[in-house]
Amino acid sequence: MKYNELERLFLERRISRRQFLAGAAALGATTLAAGVIGKPAFAAPKKGGRLRVAIGHGSTTDSLDPATYENDHIISTNFTFNNHLGEVIETGEIGPELAENWETDDAKTWVINVRKGVEFHNGKEVTADDVIASFNHHRGETKSPARSLLEQVDSIEKDGKYRVVFKLNAANADFMYVASDYHIAIQPDTGDGTIDATAGIGAGPYVIEHWEPGERAFLKRHPNYWKSDRAHFDEVEILSIIDASARTNALITDEVDLIDRVDLKTVNLLKQRPNAKVEEVVGFRHYTFPMRTDTAPFDDNNIRMALKLSLDREQVLNSVLRGHGRIGNDNPISPSNRFHADLEQRTYDPEKAKWHLKKAGAEGLKVDLSAADAAFPGAVDAAVLYKEHAARAGITINVVREPDDGYWSDVWMNKPWCACYWSGRATADWMFTTAYAADADWNDTFWKHDRFNKLLKEARAELDQEKRAEMYAEMQSIVRDDGGVVVPMFANYVFATSKSVRHDGTLAGNWNLDGMKFAERWWFA
Repeated sequence: MKYNELERLFLERRISRRQFLAGAAALGATTLAAGVIGKPAFAAPKKGGRLRVAIGHGSTTDSLDPATYENDHIISTNFTFNNHLGEVIETGEIGPELAENWETDDAKTWVINVRKGVEFHNGKEVTADDVIASFNHHRGETKSPARSLLEQVDSIEKDGKYRVVFKLNAANADFMYVASDYHIAIQPDTGDGTIDATAGIGAGPYVIEHWEPGERAFLKRHPNYWKSDRAHFDEVEILSIIDASARTNALITDEVDLIDRVDLKTVNLLKQRPNAKVEEVVGFRHYTFPMRTDTAPFDDNNIRMALKLSLDREQVLNSVLRGHGRIGNDNPISPSNRFHADLEQRTYDPEKAKWHLKKAGAEGLKVDLSAADAAFPGAVDAAVLYKEHAARAGITINVVREPDDGYWSDVWMNKPWCACYWSGRATADWMFTTAYAADADWNDTFWKHDRFNKLLKEARAELDQEKRAEMYAEMQSIVRDDGGVVVPMFANYVFATSKSVRHDGTLAGNWNLDGMKFAERWWFA
């Protein structure tokens, strides 16, 4: 069978997704398959209806300025009215969006070909000028979180109406992930090389009709949206409902069609509701216990190994996340990441922990562990469980219950050992560079490893994906066996919808709610 025939059978819903992938693999066409696997393998999408969404986040200080996006309410709104150069697909790879394609020979000079014929909500066509103005909004004198990401960019130049050339100060094979960061929404150039950042004009699937910061966004379908197979709802309403019980009740009483951050304590009750459907996906979010490796006793790797072996991860996962996640392996690279390494799983082993303590001359070890639920929901409970588990290895953990207020300024990166969480990053390089590189501002373990840092630079510049995979696998092994972080679990994104909401069955894990693309990718039955 030829690949074209296999694809036709899948799109006509005559074979399953699993059969399609297996057939594509047999034909050596997995790359081609990745481009169509997100298309529906069951009833085709229908147009119409108003999708009502309740998001458990939001602030009255929110702004439509892309440089200020920092919580899920405004980020979900962003993906509903904006487009970016690229988008992360369900395989974790970066796919084209407003960038029709890109070219690089050395991972240092990147040529972006802008998609032609795409209209902003004000009718203006998207061109290279808009891309340059949108990027420059996050460079220079700005408080944008994307500023640090773009420090690697030496210059951005136009090479024709639809062509932009980025020159970096060092090679980065993942630059298109960076260039597609959610802050860097492409918005229209006002004519002087700037954008009107608070105007709310994008090139995305929906047009903002009404906006109340941190409370409500109401949008209607962009009539000239360039993706003809997306944006199925007529209207989208995004509400901020912080309280988990209130969100759940809104879904049960048919006031909304979709809620995020389902309360894990009541998720089984919600599953029993006839009008509700609970779904989840493994994302990049993970919970950690970072140790300051520049501070005794955590400067001794035998101590670090003893503590890593003294935690029953499965019990913590089941107690804190009620099973809605994956067991961690002291490695911050998520199972959803394309470069996740399948390393031998670390297990609870008090006897081996005792061996490491003896080797360190630290039998009868006593350490403080600072925790507050500000670190992550259930952090204090997790710390108490840790204390119970470590006792079997002869380790006394004193759980210090810190106040939620001021936790991130006074405890994290200050106390020698504490609880923490990370939302994760779209690439292995991004995660490692943010929190594990020797000079990283957020290196919360204060860890330095020469081989790791050498590989980090080499992998970033390597265009051969197989070689990169080998490098990242070694780096993950180094972090697991030498680093100062305990990663007990990855938390699933758990959300719920009304039974009438449909999607194609392939959910991206780079953000909650299908990479925050729910408004564009989903539909009503």
